[in-house]
Amino acid sequence: MAAITTQHQGEILVVGFTDSKILDSQRIEQVGKELQASVPSATQKKLLLNFRGVSFMSSAMITKLVMLNKTCKAQGIELKFCEVSPNVMEVFKITKLNKLFDIQGTEEKAIASFDKKGWFG
Repeated sequence: MAAITTQHQGEILVVGFTDSKILDSQRIEQVGKELQASVPSATQKKLLLNFRGVSFMSSAMITKLVMLNKTCKAQGIELKFCEVSPNVMEVFKITKLNKLFDIQGTEEKAIASFDKKGWFG
């Protein structure tokens, strides 16, 4: 079974997760591979990870997200996260990754935020 889902919302590739808890090391490896594989299909250089339904993830999964962020930066792809649960957001805050990742509340807000440039949007 696939660990992620992908769909295009206009020019943005939206990636969702099929598991509510991403804890198992084999599953994390699969998620990591599928995320890295999704990067080239972000043809418009816009990638959105929707965490709807994800309530927990291990530190190994956080590492995969950091690696994905690095890959996106290297390829000039704008990466955003949305619908992050309070539990996952707490981990991002503790690790200060909420400063690294562009995290939006809803998918709609995240999609709209791709078009904003500079301070005045």
